[in-house]
Amino acid sequence: MTEQDDRRTHFGFTEVPEAEKAGRVRGVFTSVASKYDVMNDAMSMGIHRLWKDAMMDWLAPRPGQYLLDVAGGTGDIAFRFLDRAGTGARACVLDLTESMLVAGRQRAEATERADALDWVVGDAMALPFPDNSFDVYTVSFGIRNVTRPEVALAEAFRVLRPGGRLMVLEFSQIPNDLMQKIYDLYSFNIIPRMGQAIAGDRDSYQYLVESIRRFPDQETFLGMVRDAGFEQAKYRNLSMGIACLHSGWKL
Repeated sequence: MTEQDDRRTHFGFTEVPEAEKAGRVRGVFTSVASKYDVMNDAMSMGIHRLWKDAMMDWLAPRPGQYLLDVAGGTGDIAFRFLDRAGTGARACVLDLTESMLVAGRQRAEATERADALDWVVGDAMALPFPDNSFDVYTVSFGIRNVTRPEVALAEAFRVLRPGGRLMVLEFSQIPNDLMQKIYDLYSFNIIPRMGQAIAGDRDSYQYLVESIRRFPDQETFLGMVRDAGFEQAKYRNLSMGIACLHSGWKL
């Protein structure tokens, strides 16, 4: 057994070989793809839409920009980006799970913007694009599912053009112990039950809750963004830190 074969990582609260995680994540999102947007609304009481709008406010898309949206299968970020960017903008939506891309392509917004959209099955840790290809790289609620987020960040840096921008929207940690405990009670007791009731899948949503708790806090992830080479790296908490936006530039 090689050192690579022996590496371990987490899948929620379960430790698994690194080589197994991508397949397990693909299984989760294949299971929930058809109900993914409905469940996002239910879990966040619709607030995820405000978080994504806040992402666009900070990003300030411009005409002619080319976006790579990673783990973006249902198209939420790409659609928002194209609406804001205007003339000449394009977006490429990349996802590990083909069924998520199918769900995205079936949305009315995808049909309206077909000429400005590409849909690609691919891995965030090995992007199928040349160096210096994109003006903007976004990932929304997806980087915590990547086996090695630091590799994904290095790939983001590689495919961005000089002057390009990274923006990550992800669940994070509330910097108040009491509020975090209340949020944990909600997450672990309510969200898996919602998954069972709405999507017929408790286990996938149990994993999603566990994956949030295993993801690094705001400052730790900020250090990872800087280590990948990004400059002017900053973050903004959303809803007291339930979610967080990280931003960095390839300068």
